[in-house]
Amino acid sequence: MPDDFLKLLAKAQRTLDEGFAHLPPNPEPPLGKLSADILQQAATRLQDNYPYAHPLYAGQMLKPPHPIARAAYTLAMSVNPNNHALDGGRASSAMEVEAVDALAKMFQMPQHLGHLTSGGTFANLEALWVGGQYESEKAIAASDQAHYTHSRISGVLGLPFISIPSDECGRMDLQILESLLETKQIGTVVVTLGTTAIGSVDPLDRIAALQQKYNFRIHVDAAYGGYFTLASNLSRETRAAFDAIRHAGSIVVDPHKHGLQPYGCGCILFSDPSVGRFYKHDSPYTYFSSKDLHLGEISLECSRAGASAVALWATQQLLPYNPGGEFAKGLEAGHTAALKLYKHLSKSKRFLTPSFTPELDILFWTVSANTPEASSALAQRIFEEAAKRDLHLALAKLPRRFFPQNSWKKNSENEAQATVTCLRSVLMKPEHLLWLDHLAQRLDAAAVAVNASIPR
Repeated sequence: MPDDFLKLLAKAQRTLDEGFAHLPPNPEPPLGKLSADILQQAATRLQDNYPYAHPLYAGQMLKPPHPIARAAYTLAMSVNPNNHALDGGRASSAMEVEAVDALAKMFQMPQHLGHLTSGGTFANLEALWVGGQYESEKAIAASDQAHYTHSRISGVLGLPFISIPSDECGRMDLQILESLLETKQIGTVVVTLGTTAIGSVDPLDRIAALQQKYNFRIHVDAAYGGYFTLASNLSRETRAAFDAIRHAGSIVVDPHKHGLQPYGCGCILFSDPSVGRFYKHDSPYTYFSSKDLHLGEISLECSRAGASAVALWATQQLLPYNPGGEFAKGLEAGHTAALKLYKHLSKSKRFLTPSFTPELDILFWTVSANTPEASSALAQRIFEEAAKRDLHLALAKLPRRFFPQNSWKKNSENEAQATVTCLRSVLMKPEHLLWLDHLAQRLDAAAVAVNASIPR
């Protein structure tokens, strides 16, 4: 940890403490030798982790929080505010309102009602719950590449759920969607802007055109990909989808993914502020200190970490959501890195790439072999060999239809299993673009080592 981080945090802590200096002393319990020993034990145990913050970690969607977010979160924890009611977090509640306003402005929402959540799962739950308040008998529909949480949430809410097959690019199949819309059984369509498996972007612009004909509610799950609305290097199709966000009744985005925040920090935004009526409730002891809005009055969650709001607000002050700004350029770097690695893999005889290029910063590929089973086995071995070289990737079972039809020389021994194990990489750190040659070299070396170990 850089010395300047600790110095800046110590200075800020002194300023915060000055605000309460008029109170009688109330010293905290001291941290003695036992505490020091315990912290050392914790530090040692935490070494049993992958190096999530390092560019050589390119597996799951783990992006290190910005130092200012870490510092602001730590600072706020000395107060430990609770943003449910203003009694528990006056300053942090005001910061949350400002932070959420910045997110709504990023999506160009002229009006909104929203708040932070503990993550995308709970944010999506609120969105689908509100959808159910409008259409309590109708189904929730989402792509088969959408996050599994939508089917679970629908079950929790007692709402029917329909999985819409995806096309060869991993996007929602609109012909199948329209055939189901004609039955009038769908109340809300979940449109995913950035699936967590492959980063595919559902065609929101074309789904919005169907909305005009069939009158259903659109919920945009942009938990992973939402911030890419700021990127200037998206494909024309992907850009059109993001530009149609104005048609959404609700949007979810996770600042703890691309927003440089610690876990957990999600956000739900509604385009119609009147949905606040669905949250109406009262508490005999919570909402008595102010006539101003308590965030708990528009949230299904009760206690929520005010420190998350402080960290997000501070990060937005340093890195505002401006197209062409430093924050946006970091997103663009990740997309460029994914395209470059895809190009490198496409030229290699060792690997098989899908028939479509990455839409955001996630890409996947498998290994050239005679059968899908052989590809899967080799992918597993390369994954393990790459880790020995400190290159950390991920594995995913994905539909074989994402690859060209002539990808394998022989038919699968199990045609009922229409998936293949793939290597997967999430290049969400801006530094990934600078480290791309290192990643590619280690991946190629891992593939060579596995190939050399195969008996001839």
